[in-house]
Amino acid sequence: MNTPKKAKSKICFIISFMTTPLKQSDPQLFTLIQEEEKRQSKDIEIIPSENFVSTSVREAVGSVLMNKYSEGYPGKRYYQGNQHIDTIESLTQTRALSLFNLDPDSWHVNVQAVTGSYANLAVLTGLLELGDPILSMSLYDGGHLSHGWKLPTDLPAGQAGLPAGQAGKPISLTSRLFNSHFYHVNPKTQVFDYNQIAKIAQEIQPKLLISGGTAYPREIDHQKMREIANSVNAYYLADIAHEAGLVASKVNSSPFPHAHIVTMTTRKTLRGPIGAMIFCQSKLAKKIDFAVFPGLQGGPQNHSIAGICTALHEASLPEFKTYSQQIIKNTHALAEELIKLGFTLISGGTDKHLILIDLRPLNLSGKNAALQLEKVGIISNKNTIPGETGKPWDPSGLRIGTPAMTTKGWIENDFRKLAHTIAQTLS
Repeated sequence: MNTPKKAKSKICFIISFMTTPLKQSDPQLFTLIQEEEKRQSKDIEIIPSENFVSTSVREAVGSVLMNKYSEGYPGKRYYQGNQHIDTIESLTQTRALSLFNLDPDSWHVNVQAVTGSYANLAVLTGLLELGDPILSMSLYDGGHLSHGWKLPTDLPAGQAGLPAGQAGKPISLTSRLFNSHFYHVNPKTQVFDYNQIAKIAQEIQPKLLISGGTAYPREIDHQKMREIANSVNAYYLADIAHEAGLVASKVNSSPFPHAHIVTMTTRKTLRGPIGAMIFCQSKLAKKIDFAVFPGLQGGPQNHSIAGICTALHEASLPEFKTYSQQIIKNTHALAEELIKLGFTLISGGTDKHLILIDLRPLNLSGKNAALQLEKVGIISNKNTIPGETGKPWDPSGLRIGTPAMTTKGWIENDFRKLAHTIAQTLS
């Protein structure tokens, strides 16, 4: 049967369109991507939750794997043609367990959650009943939205007030589904007081105790957190979204000997693509997997899982441990130089990849400081601080970190120079 000429021309157009480079098919979008690439190349990136992935990770994420739909798990898919997808996801799981030295008979990992917030929501919905009490770190003290954040019902004297009718307002979905409560850092030391956390836990009787956050510059004592969880018969969830790469390299302490569940994002210090992983004790595997699919998601992002897979391989190499060690050296150098220049650092320093600056002694807000730094090509972000007296959208802190520029090859002296540039800009 002969195909009409008009039909042939349409088919040829479709084939040609499918193989046309972005530069030709959508020059407007191509130009915008090129401009962002230039910005990333020239700017000094010190947001601690950002990093630069390798060429291999970018190649995997941009691969044909994005064409395949694969609801379900390896060996149990709802679609045919997933034999290679199954192997890739299983390889990712094997590499994840191996990287953190976990026994596959005792631990399970789910690599399908598309973000850290989804991963945390899966843990809560998988292990708890709606309305159950949970206890996590206050957002103002460095916690995360996905840990059940809602606006406080009251604030200590001197802290920023809330708009009328906003006290106790649920902000994240987790706070709508569960009865969330919060613990704080010690106002004087600005680090955890585990005895105080234990007292709150006895009062609240949470079903889940959560540690980890976005702006806590010190290490967490996971053993003490587990002891607190045990005292009230609660699960202990350690969210190491920020420290994952540092834990893998053993330059930060591991939560795995103590936690029931560990969640992490795969960007930040792990230097992978956007994505997340949920590690859990094997006895919890069925509940966690069911919570992710079909509980929260349909088909996983196979291309992102492949990017995670090769990032885990990179993180297993000796060069990655050297990189992680350099992150710590760089952060210490930056913190020490900032202190010499008169800056006030929350908790007086850092154990990790991030630093939180209290700008109130300089009569600056985090918003204004971040905007001023951006004008000279330094990319940071505003952040709330313990004892916050500003508004969440215009807080008193500035959060900075070293992972991205360490990836670009910066060492201690580069960050010392950066501290002086920051001081000059903000003065």
